[in-house]
Amino acid sequence: MNRMLPLSLLLLLAMAGPAAAEDMEITPFRTVNQSPLVQIFGLPPQSEATVAPSGKTVVSLVQDVASDYTVSSTSREQIHLDGESYRWTLAARYGFGGRFDAGFEIPYVLYGGGFLDSFIVEWHKFFGLPQGGRDSAPKGRLHFSYTKDGVQKLKMDHADSGLGDISLTGGMQLYEARDGESHDSLALRASLKLPSGDSNSLRGSGSTDATLALCGSMNNFTEWGALGVFGSLGGMAMSDGDVLRDQQQHLVGFGTVGLGWGPWSRVSFKFQLNAHTAFYRGSTLDELSKPSLMLVSGGAIKLPGDYRLDIGVSEDVAVATAPDVAFHLGVSKQF
Repeated sequence: MNRMLPLSLLLLLAMAGPAAAEDMEITPFRTVNQSPLVQIFGLPPQSEATVAPSGKTVVSLVQDVASDYTVSSTSREQIHLDGESYRWTLAARYGFGGRFDAGFEIPYVLYGGGFLDSFIVEWHKFFGLPQGGRDSAPKGRLHFSYTKDGVQKLKMDHADSGLGDISLTGGMQLYEARDGESHDSLALRASLKLPSGDSNSLRGSGSTDATLALCGSMNNFTEWGALGVFGSLGGMAMSDGDVLRDQQQHLVGFGTVGLGWGPWSRVSFKFQLNAHTAFYRGSTLDELSKPSLMLVSGGAIKLPGDYRLDIGVSEDVAVATAPDVAFHLGVSKQF
């Protein structure tokens, strides 16, 4: 179970309001692995199985705050990832033709020493969880480095912020069946990430990335509330980037699977697993060469004005392949 899960559940319960007339569908969290060596690529956070309605625009603003601390070494390699990242993404998609939507995603990325170190150390101490060396490391430090065979191939130890890599997105509805008791959907989604961010400051990869994914969901509305399952499976092709260029993979697979329950029409709880294959080769370190698996838990609240608020907390199920902990907030609305 996610060790930060009580925080997200308390937030959801505290913000829950009176019930609305319709059950709220279970939809995926719009978040991906926030590791500084992964978020620079074009992993698509959007995996909903429905496209925007024709003539309508769906707008979302997402914030991901992640805390990284991992130190590993072998006789040939050493990696040190210690810092916090803040990523805000503005996304919009417009529906047309009855079966299609198209849009964009614009991220703004900030790296710094942050403020979460002491909180996470005390949380681990309270629950008797392993610290992994975080409790003895300097607090509030930003230090990303990787050395192989005596050559330092990555170093970043100064705070930085700015625009990240912009993505263009598109979707096509392949199947949809809706009645008063269920809603099943299947969509094909694609994205193209452009090298607009500064790769020297890990706000971009320097590569152009193209993705294609199949996304599905099933929602059932029962006397016990909304029950939903969802998933996606896709692949990404990347051109040569600037970060660890000689070790970068050019093909990566990714997917999500999740389920949720909406006991009230304004509140739902959900769990989601995000996975992807390794982005780098030529390394024996988990941070670079091991497939990633992370768990996101939390839920969603329907706010007045038909705004939707997602609240989630993620952790690295496959240790060291994603941040120790990341906090996710997302607001969306259809216009």
